[in-house]
Amino acid sequence: MNLKKSLVLVFVVLLIDQAIKIYIKTHFILGESVAVFDWFKIYFVENNGMAFGAEWGGKTGKILLTLFRLVAISGIFYWLLISIKKKEHKLLIIAISLILAGAIGNIIDSVFYGQIFTDSFHKLAQIFPEKGYAPWLQGRVVDMFYFPLFDINFPQWLPLIGGKHFTFFEPVFNIADSAITIGVFIMILFNKKIFSHKKDEEKKFDDEIKKIINDPSQTIA
Repeated sequence: MNLKKSLVLVFVVLLIDQAIKIYIKTHFILGESVAVFDWFKIYFVENNGMAFGAEWGGKTGKILLTLFRLVAISGIFYWLLISIKKKEHKLLIIAISLILAGAIGNIIDSVFYGQIFTDSFHKLAQIFPEKGYAPWLQGRVVDMFYFPLFDINFPQWLPLIGGKHFTFFEPVFNIADSAITIGVFIMILFNKKIFSHKKDEEKKFDDEIKKIINDPSQTIA
């Protein structure tokens, strides 16, 4: 898989991700939800920090997190270039491309959304206002896909979790998150196929070393 095809994949994922986010941001009030099925809802939330809405360090932490993500994207892109140059397995290139697209998709929200949107509290957000809801690098990531597949009320007699309510699947996510998850799963599920040639190369190298040890004259041209 060449660089052009890889970048096309990244662009398509980004286009879908941002189109959905912009639609949700301008057509839903924060916290509003629409049931598509009993087990699938469009539920507009905003992620202020890391995975599953975790937060740390206030505004400074948010800026540092965004800067870290920018550095991480540079690293992922370099990984992609090296993998293409080395003609790695197609599945690995696809996986890295998906992870890169997902990382860029969410960093766009963090870097730009605070400036190009008004807030969504109790009202629809406006796009390209005179003043946005947050400074550069402090935007919130838009999430909308919610799959509450089933609910459980744990019996009171259970230790620690007794009487508590549990929903599976609880996190709300977006296309960018999905792209990252799919990319990681591809590398896990097809690990042997993706990296099998590396084992072949290592075996070939070991065989060559053994030949040299057994017959040192082979090193003399």
